[in-house]
Amino acid sequence: MTLVEDGPAPAEIGQPILELLNGFVMELRSAGIPVSLTENLDAMVAVKHIPLEDREAFKYALAATMVKNQNHWKAFETVFEIYFSIRGSEYDLKNQDDNAEGDNEDSQDEGEGEGEGEGPGSGGGGGRQMTPEELAQMLYNALMTGDQGLMRMVAKVSVRRFAGMEPGRPVGGTYYLYRTLRNLDLDGIMAKLMEQAHEQVGGEMTPLEQRLANDEYEARVDQLRKEIEAEIRRRLVADRGVEAMAKTLRKPLPEDVDFMHASREEMVKLRRAIYPLTRKLAVRLQRKRLHGRRGALDFRNTVRHSLSYGGVPAEPKFRRPRPKKPEIMIVADISGSVAAFARFTLHLVYAISGQFSRVRAFVFIDGLDEVTKFFEGTEDIIDAVHRVNTEADVVWVDGHSDYGHAFEVFWERYGKEITPRTTVLILGDARNNYHSSQSWIIKEIRSKARSVFWLNPEPRSYWDTGDSIVGEYGQYCNGTFECRNLRQLEGFVDNLA
Repeated sequence: MTLVEDGPAPAEIGQPILELLNGFVMELRSAGIPVSLTENLDAMVAVKHIPLEDREAFKYALAATMVKNQNHWKAFETVFEIYFSIRGSEYDLKNQDDNAEGDNEDSQDEGEGEGEGEGPGSGGGGGRQMTPEELAQMLYNALMTGDQGLMRMVAKVSVRRFAGMEPGRPVGGTYYLYRTLRNLDLDGIMAKLMEQAHEQVGGEMTPLEQRLANDEYEARVDQLRKEIEAEIRRRLVADRGVEAMAKTLRKPLPEDVDFMHASREEMVKLRRAIYPLTRKLAVRLQRKRLHGRRGALDFRNTVRHSLSYGGVPAEPKFRRPRPKKPEIMIVADISGSVAAFARFTLHLVYAISGQFSRVRAFVFIDGLDEVTKFFEGTEDIIDAVHRVNTEADVVWVDGHSDYGHAFEVFWERYGKEITPRTTVLILGDARNNYHSSQSWIIKEIRSKARSVFWLNPEPRSYWDTGDSIVGEYGQYCNGTFECRNLRQLEGFVDNLA
């Protein structure tokens, strides 16, 4: 496969670059980003047609051939910054420390220019020949003009002077970033920049002018912060190695984040990731329902066409299938940490509810309540889920999970409404606190329903341990699935259509 057919002949890629790209691809796969062999070959072809010394072009050439999901961009960028942070002519940590600010470090006075955060391992003499006033002026000029090269120089000098990085020291980059920024007094620099902006105007600034100036300078401060982070990352990679740093900074992709243990920031990313997922799954469900199987044999049409074969039914004819949308009943445990899993499953199912003729939702702890009404006529599903958690009548005795009693209530109140078109979806970890299981109810539901599926947010290795009785329920289900993240949830949805 050739990405570029015209233009000058592509450059040859050396063996060191090939080995580096191979390690880069392996780390992308370890981070969860799917990179196929074909995409790997496309990347090899693409980088032949760009100057390797152009780091940005190199980065986006790799991204164009390897990244297919915008949610994977951040993970790709992190891996790229690690693997190509000290490669080529852009940066050589050892030579930079040895040569950037002269070779007269030995003639310095031991305490000259020392500031807070310096120590025996400050990283050479880079920042010690520059007075604090000179460094502050360089920082001011960089932010005033937006000069990228000057910002990069300020970042290198500041990290060398203030971060206190020591080889082999097991400290994260966030600590070094904090120490560096603490000594730069960016708030004071921002105040000076705004004063300068007022002087340039020659009077009072309008609110709009002041906001525009403030936004511009904040953007430049953010760029400087990124340069400092990049400098710290380069030094950590040089000290610890690419593989070790990649493993340290590796974070799960949004679709691989565990529902049960997601942080607040990860929860926000999950909510963003679930909407494009629902569109894709809705299309898949519709396609499967319309084209999943042929209709019944059309005997009359088959006999009619057999006349052309001497009465031999050589070409069977089938009726055109008229698939009906299935109904779905969701029965979800919302106790404790399982509530996060139930919440995201409700998000997903109601987002693709157009593929079902009817969706009904029931939640329980030791009591059970139907909450379908909370989702009807609302556009804000987050508000609907909040109402479920606060208004649903799900406590019967003590508020501890009792699957047996909840299933009894469900069967008595709603069992007669289950039809052969109904798919029952049960969400929970099946930890029953040693109460009666009443598993016969699941058997009865299965005999009436189209299918019964159980989604369990716990790792499969935890099933049927302690008070978990998922195996007892699972024997009467069409399938029990481990469902801890969006990737596993997406894989399950195919069973609904």
